[in-house]
Amino acid sequence: MWSGSLYALFGGGLSALASFSAKLSLGADYLREMCESGMGSWTETPGGNTHCDWLHIPLRLLCGGLLLTCNAVMWNFFSKALQQSSSSARATVTTSASNFISSAVLGRVIFGETHTAVWWVGIFLTLCGLLVLHGSTPQTLPQEEGKKDK
Repeated sequence: MWSGSLYALFGGGLSALASFSAKLSLGADYLREMCESGMGSWTETPGGNTHCDWLHIPLRLLCGGLLLTCNAVMWNFFSKALQQSSSSARATVTTSASNFISSAVLGRVIFGETHTAVWWVGIFLTLCGLLVLHGSTPQTLPQEEGKKDK
């Protein structure tokens, strides 16, 4: 049971990393701004251009490859979580909660994003539901004793 939860947590984290990679590869000049702020003024060439004018293209391609890789590995972890968990709801909610929380952390640390109080209330309710799901024991169906063969 715990291995299913771990697979679901990793799957949610990889899903958030895939979204992060998509935002970098397809978003509006995030990589160029990061390059310019990270490299400073030594990147200027004699023509007035910077190395970041062309460097963001291979970085975008790299992020696109990371997006595809994270999605493939995430689906692998999610399918293993479904196999190992006692219910599909437990695996799905755990993966979703892990994705939301990981996305919030990545968005805050990398992009400086903030979330409204309603968003945090939603995350809190999701975590409460997750605790209920993980705290409950799976019900087993009673075996039919008098089953007749026809």
